Amino acid sequence: MLKINQQLKRIEIKEFEIENQIIFNFFNNLPINERDDKLLRAIYIGVLALMEDRISSFLSKTSNELGTELESLKMIFEMKKELFYKSAIKGIFAEDEIAEFLNQYFSDKKLKDRAFLTGNTAGIIPKNKTGDIICEVNGTPELKIVIECKFDKSIRLGDIESKDIFIRKSDTAWSQLIEAQANRDSKVSLIVFDISLVENSVLKNFDNVGYIKGIGFIAIINSQKGDYSNLVIAYMLARDIALNAKNIELDKDVLGMIVNRIIKDINEVLNIRTLVLNNIDNNKAILKQLEKSVLLMEFNQEYLKRFLSQGTLTKKDLLDFYTGEDIKDKYRLIEKEINDL
Repeated sequence: MLKINQQLKRIEIKEFEIENQIIFNFFNNLPINERDDKLLRAIYIGVLALMEDRISSFLSKTSNELGTELESLKMIFEMKKELFYKSAIKGIFAEDEIAEFLNQYFSDKKLKDRAFLTGNTAGIIPKNKTGDIICEVNGTPELKIVIECKFDKSIRLGDIESKDIFIRKSDTAWSQLIEAQANRDSKVSLIVFDISLVENSVLKNFDNVGYIKGIGFIAIINSQKGDYSNLVIAYMLARDIALNAKNIELDKDVLGMIVNRIIKDINEVLNIRTLVLNNIDNNKAILKQLEKSVLLMEFNQEYLKRFLSQGTLTKKDLLDFYTGEDIKDKYRLIEKEINDL
């Protein structure tokens, strides 16, 4: 079924069939034009997983059905995390997840916008694939926002003032925003970085959402925590510009001033939100400690009363006093209530 073509450095697979309900359901729910690409990605991800040699160690460590299921879930989580940080694959995860998140967001907010992956298709510039996701505003193909996903620490900010045209060409946030907009013929461009994979010059200037006058937007997300709030902010600002920009010469300085003021105020709100969330966590920790102390006082008081009335404690009482299992069970219920606050 499988043949290795050494001359062309490729594998050749003859026609084959797979009877598997999970695989069938996955591909059955995909549009026809996406199936070939997804199959190639599935093979690539599977090969990377096998290279990690996880499967053999996992099988040797598990013996019962429940253990196998739990280890399987753990393995999938760990594998996804490892694959995410492999330079060759993290971009694929980024594009898929961001497009999926945006479409879900559009659906939730009753927007007619649609996000499409451009895949391996070239744009207006010959052989150029820059611009990973195209968003059609209100479902209008002529009104587009292009999104470039760069989960790569080598991508610097690259503002024009520090640009040296005589050195070897390298991608920067500036160049990717300009190139994506030109290549996909969009009204506005947006570049997305992940907080764990972003170069310092970008993070120094934009720690949440940023706008480069006349160039485009920058959004820094936290994909491992599933936090895409900065992407939403950047996209909605880009959307306002795309919808309201007229066919007149805009004063880029004034636009930049207004947008950056909006972003500044939004960032302040986000910082306050972070402080509040941190404060909530701190208060929960304090509350847990207080509840522990109250339970311990009641527990110790109960055994003190028992000792004073009896003049001693039985071996069973001593064991219960030592282990404190009863108090542990009570605290678990209280801890759950605090966590649910």
